[in-house]
Amino acid sequence: MTTVGSFVDFALLSPATEETRSVKAGEVIFEEGDVGHEFFVVKSGTVAILHGNKTLQVLGEGEIFGEMALIDNEPRSATAIAQSQCAIVPVSEKQFLFMSSESPYFALNVMRVLAKRLRASNNFLPGV
Repeated sequence: MTTVGSFVDFALLSPATEETRSVKAGEVIFEEGDVGHEFFVVKSGTVAILHGNKTLQVLGEGEIFGEMALIDNEPRSATAIAQSQCAIVPVSEKQFLFMSSESPYFALNVMRVLAKRLRASNNFLPGV
């Protein structure tokens, strides 16, 4: 597992979940304002994260998205749309806790993703 960056080791996901969802290009995975009970790992393909009509990020294999749903139980802050045919792996809170107990670096890696994204968004704020 990488401890820097935003990639997830799929070997760790195997004991936690077998579920993989297939998503067609252009399909909305979730919308800003939706209630979220899971986050996702991109197994293949690319996913765009949008806020309004602005693309915040394009994510690829091994990257996570929607993780804030497990942290603060607030509605989704952005929309996720498959840019290409994708396979995504949903991770529930129970699975997240299991993976964190099996590998504490997994939880640390999720926190690093959040910190990296917060820092990136701060660079776009006026006067920062």
